[in-house]
Amino acid sequence: MYSERASSLPHVVAWWSVTGPGEREKRILPDGCLDIIWQDGRVFVAGPDTTAQLGRPVPGSRMFALRFGSGTGPGVLGLPASELVDRQVPLDALWPAAQVRPLAEASDPLAALTAAAARRWSDPDPVALALAAAARAGRPVTGIADRCGLSPRQLQRRSNAAYGYGPKVLERIFRMQRAVGLARRGSPFATVSAAAGYADQAHLAREVRALAGVPLGVLISS
Repeated sequence: MYSERASSLPHVVAWWSVTGPGEREKRILPDGCLDIIWQDGRVFVAGPDTTAQLGRPVPGSRMFALRFGSGTGPGVLGLPASELVDRQVPLDALWPAAQVRPLAEASDPLAALTAAAARRWSDPDPVALALAAAARAGRPVTGIADRCGLSPRQLQRRSNAAYGYGPKVLERIFRMQRAVGLARRGSPFATVSAAAGYADQAHLAREVRALAGVPLGVLISS
């Protein structure tokens, strides 16, 4: 069972899950976000992914988490997202153990995580917000540096700090997310490739395999 809702914190999603008996391995797609996760009394950070990760279910396991979008996570954690790419790190390696222990022992982990994040909250970088908005809408990110008065190298650094990777990778990830959503709603793959902004269906196939690790047909059937 999996559920999610908007958090009280901007650009943050609260989610929770309970693994039932017989649940299959899950493929977790990159989404340009990082998560703080409570799992059975253990608290850790799942950094931004560049390729799909495989979640191997443990029956009865409970998870409560916050998913930080639009580059909001690094300000809460106190380090750039680039240091967490494709990694899972215990939260007490980033925060003092005395602050993490009450989270691990909380009777309401989601409320405890939200309160802890709120205490450390800082407003996100407006450049990171502009990048996310453009990438989600399928607009090119190439003009954002000029609009924000930055050089391409400065934009790359800001994107690396907020998301763990540069604007082009972020754009690829959001485009893949759009394509998967359309395919799961039943759109033909040729329609998906055009609507999501790929050059053609072969381009769609290459990008999905590169980011998800499997062909689109396999991905949406699992």
